[in-house]
Amino acid sequence: MYGPGQFTRPSAPITSRHVYAAAHVIPLMTADNTPGADAELDWNATLAYRHELWSYGLGVADAMDTAQRGMGLDYAATCELIRRSAAEAADVVSSGKYPALAGKTVRDLVSCGAGTDQLDPAAVSAGPEGLAAVTAAYLEMLDVVESSGAKIIIMCSRALTKVARNAEDYLDVYSQLLDAAKQPVILHWLGPMFDPALAGYWGSDDVATATGTFLRLIEKHADKVDGVKVSLLDAEHETQLRSALPESVRLYTGDDFNYPELIHGDGELHSDALLGIFAAIYPAASTALQAYDAGEADRGRAILDSTRELGKHIFSAPTLYYKTGIAFLAWLNGHQSGFQMVGGLHSGRSVAHLAHTFVLADKAGLLLDPQLAAERMTQLLAVYGIEQKGARA
Repeated sequence: MYGPGQFTRPSAPITSRHVYAAAHVIPLMTADNTPGADAELDWNATLAYRHELWSYGLGVADAMDTAQRGMGLDYAATCELIRRSAAEAADVVSSGKYPALAGKTVRDLVSCGAGTDQLDPAAVSAGPEGLAAVTAAYLEMLDVVESSGAKIIIMCSRALTKVARNAEDYLDVYSQLLDAAKQPVILHWLGPMFDPALAGYWGSDDVATATGTFLRLIEKHADKVDGVKVSLLDAEHETQLRSALPESVRLYTGDDFNYPELIHGDGELHSDALLGIFAAIYPAASTALQAYDAGEADRGRAILDSTRELGKHIFSAPTLYYKTGIAFLAWLNGHQSGFQMVGGLHSGRSVAHLAHTFVLADKAGLLLDPQLAAERMTQLLAVYGIEQKGARA
């Protein structure tokens, strides 16, 4: 095995980029972690993982699709996750526990998704009544996030996709949400490769047309938009959108394929980041960002590039099961006692896919305790009836 990379925790806040790692959740290993069951989280392990990310100077994006929103994390567990993560972040801020977070606020440490997953999209009627129900559900969740002290991320809504008749319906709903928000929010545009139910978001299947609607919303409410997170896995589209945004609005890349060049930038503009892959590569991501802070942009880019192959594999089609790879690496690195996920999502990838994840993580220096990782990989292969010959640690 290659051994862990030469990664370091920062001794001062990261300043060259604003970043959030979208974190997963860890279930109780004795819970009914099967499809349709209510989520029962191991709160100690789940919050300890957030501390691990904070210790590397990264913000945490919580209760997002990485945390299995709409794929196993029910509404009650979502609300509790938001409250617990924000309270933990407040304790970190008041205690000054991590030098890398000096001077940071709770909103810098944690941003949380506000969606409409308390609604059953199939039960929401089309037209004004359905739009009012979606708006009310969003406002309920905005209050949950805002009252926790976390920054709001307005997520895409499956229910809105179902009931919206045109782009104007999207603009009307989102305008009400932005008017209600007390502080600037992050707008999240999640593509159908992550959630097929979100096809045609912003009122059109044509990305250029949808982007025009998105920009109309942002330009009208720029004072309420901290930034946008775009997860379409299209680097060219992101760079064009980035240049079209108002100067005060950040672009947080959500491109888990092309993040190295987007974060690096084109010499004039760069993307910040709100990435699921950062939850898997956080030691490398932090070290790369520290290099950017030190004026060593080429070294920072090289470190990010060294993780690209792993990122592309974890987020390969069907992309919505990328969460399985994030949890798998957390298990290999000792952050959870077993390889389980809420909703049975640990079965979302084949053993061949997981074995290649192991190989690529090792190559990128992201197996932080190689002996533990090798032992756990060997155990998993044995469960699948695969004998590992000539293995070396």
